[in-house]
Amino acid sequence: MRVTRALSAAVLLLGLAAAPAAAGPSPSASPSDDGGAPTEAGTSFRTAAEIEQGQPATANGSAGDYLYWSFPADAGQRPTVRATVKLPETHEAQTWRIDVYDGLRRRQACQWGAENRTAAADASALRLACVLRTVRAWSEPWANDPLPGTYYVRLTAVNLPTSDLGVPVGTEVRVDSKDIGGAAAVDGSLAEPLVPGVAVSSGTDDGEDGEERGAVLSAIEPEDGWSSGWWSDRWVWTGIGAVLAALAGIGGYALTRGSGRPSRVPPTA
Repeated sequence: MRVTRALSAAVLLLGLAAAPAAAGPSPSASPSDDGGAPTEAGTSFRTAAEIEQGQPATANGSAGDYLYWSFPADAGQRPTVRATVKLPETHEAQTWRIDVYDGLRRRQACQWGAENRTAAADASALRLACVLRTVRAWSEPWANDPLPGTYYVRLTAVNLPTSDLGVPVGTEVRVDSKDIGGAAAVDGSLAEPLVPGVAVSSGTDDGEDGEERGAVLSAIEPEDGWSSGWWSDRWVWTGIGAVLAALAGIGGYALTRGSGRPSRVPPTA
């Protein structure tokens, strides 16, 4: 009996120890969680796959689907979105389009690049590109300027022939940015970057409810974090210009002042 009770107690303790581990959340198999590039795309703005700048993302889909990705862009950056569509061996002529939306889900026009292209019937791949305008730290409410925050990429086929609906395709998307610097600096900045959940998080008090709502914030941000918006290299160039102006003033005074007042002592005979 003692042996039986001891075995029962041991089994009960093992069950209690294993219960929290079983009840806890299982680790996600998403490649983006461990630093790898995502291999799936979202089907809407809410389910867009998060990617970092400079990180290529791949996804398999079907012609006619909407594929979504999201990436962060900070003030002073000029993002360039590139997409490659790998087409099947047999297909009709297809037209693909890439659209980029800002954190307010406003479509941002491309400065240049092939955002809309048609692949011939014998083409095996199609490449698209979109160079956005420079992201501004602040803008007027009526303007459509790109602002810091999360940006969404939507890739889809338009005017697709009925025979090509649902054919499998492979896609690859990559986003890179050029740092424009103080040339794009403005006097002002947003209180918070336009990322999903920022309005809900900032509007709640500290506490359990606030922590739960704060969890909906986007998990992606620039490598160096979001900039405050007030500092740029424009301050450096302004300081250098002030120093050069002061040196020019001192040099001009030294050249024009002469040897001083003439002597009032009459010359001796």
